Amino acid sequence: MPQLAILPERPQLAPLKALASAKTTQQRLPNGQLEMTIEHDTLRGLAPPMLRWWFENIGGTMRYQGRTYSRYLMWHPRDHIHWELAAPAPGGGAGQGAHFRIVEAFDARPEWHVDSTERVEKLDDTGIALVRRILGHEVFRLEHRFGEAEGGASYRSRMVVGVASGWFKPVFNGWVQPRIFSDDMGTAWLKHNVEEVGLLEALLPPLYAARAADRADA
Repeated sequence: MPQLAILPERPQLAPLKALASAKTTQQRLPNGQLEMTIEHDTLRGLAPPMLRWWFENIGGTMRYQGRTYSRYLMWHPRDHIHWELAAPAPGGGAGQGAHFRIVEAFDARPEWHVDSTERVEKLDDTGIALVRRILGHEVFRLEHRFGEAEGGASYRSRMVVGVASGWFKPVFNGWVQPRIFSDDMGTAWLKHNVEEVGLLEALLPPLYAARAADRADA
């Protein structure tokens, strides 16, 4: 499959939050997995049900300054390239059990290009978990945990790249992983995720309010 090109920048809905606004860690675990964690700044004006709704409806569009844009592309004005529902959830839609294809390039750099399809292992008001497996082995896990906080919502992220154990661990952790997701990419992802999650403060409230208005009119 040809690599999708980095797109022109979209309008920026609000200033991007700085990496220093969050508490982050990055480490190589004893088994060779790469682990990154983020405790984001409180997301003002948001609540866990809104965050769940966002991931269930991420594939839609939105209007901004008289133009229609992909919600996913507006979620990060520079790094995001493409999102698609690769397979729907058992009950339909983008809920738990669906498969998301996510294409992005951290810091808009071609060498940090990611094109991956993951299963939504969990999606509810407490968070979302995205998992990818190769040959039956889990090689990627991304968890976002939602909670209530004073003035908004808490949002904690954890990404693990690599295999925990078994015969595939030395093959993937020692040879494959450094070529598809290096330590430098991990550092770039921390910045990317702080920026996109912070933008939800500007992006999500009007979309969620419009959704509530549409239901009231139905």
